[in-house]
Amino acid sequence: MHSFRELLETFEKRFNIYQFPQEPVELYDAARHMLQIQGKRIRPILCLMGNELFDDIVEDAYEAAVAIELFHNFTLIHDDIMDQAPLRRRQISVHEKYGVPTAILAGDVMLVQAYEHLKYISSEILPDILHAFNQAARLVCEGQQLDMEFERRHPTQIPMDAYLHMIALKTSVLLAASLQIGALIGGAGDRNIHHLYEFGKHLGIAFQIQDDWLDVFGDPEKFGKQQGGDILANKKTFLLVKAYEIADAAQRQQLDACMQLQGQQKVKRVIELFEQLHIKEWAEAEKKKYTDQALHHLEEIAVISSRKKPLEELVSYLLNRTS
Repeated sequence: MHSFRELLETFEKRFNIYQFPQEPVELYDAARHMLQIQGKRIRPILCLMGNELFDDIVEDAYEAAVAIELFHNFTLIHDDIMDQAPLRRRQISVHEKYGVPTAILAGDVMLVQAYEHLKYISSEILPDILHAFNQAARLVCEGQQLDMEFERRHPTQIPMDAYLHMIALKTSVLLAASLQIGALIGGAGDRNIHHLYEFGKHLGIAFQIQDDWLDVFGDPEKFGKQQGGDILANKKTFLLVKAYEIADAAQRQQLDACMQLQGQQKVKRVIELFEQLHIKEWAEAEKKKYTDQALHHLEEIAVISSRKKPLEELVSYLLNRTS
């Protein structure tokens, strides 16, 4: 069994090959720019770990992992356009550097390249892999649409269960599908695949809660981002939606007033209201709840415990991180 870091090192060597042609230069430079803004590569490594949970990692898993990472980056390019985000991971976003039309096309060719990798998967399992991949892709798009709709609503018009559903689609589904695809390649049965998918889905929700928590309560030096970036952007988060849900009329008025402020004064006032409402403690409890549910599903998978160790270690790393 391999650790996340060991699999990441192997994956990077395979992924950092030349993915695109030379011409047209601007189109493929835009695509390469996105891939060079490296994230944590969580999704492709989950695919490899899903395979290794049941059998030795095979070439099909690497092809699927590359396809998943390309698809993920395709969604990020288009999300940044829709959100009009100037930066991605503290670097200039593709549409800011190359313009919106080229960024759209760069995302499109990245999606096409994802399917180029999927075509190499063994024909016996390819229909199941394509079904899982396409289903996840559709649900991610549905989640992004809901996210955009929620951004136009006042937080009091977003029930927590609806927000949770959106996060499950936008964030959790691709994590779960990455594990599912790896498990399919590893020859897992339906019951094990179900529990592995649910493990990934609940892990994704806990991961998003942790991300929202870090933005407000994390150490900016360790998190690597300005404290309260989501607050400054008036972004709907687990914390903000919950704050409006439990606030009384006076506190809601104060939150509304805070949304009109700018700079660190805004961040300071919103955090003060979060503290009054015990949002920090609520988020920590919610993260634990979804983490426990994820680990329950991992426990239910019928393989020897030692094979689950890398996934258990990954849960600890992701949900206790400071950056």
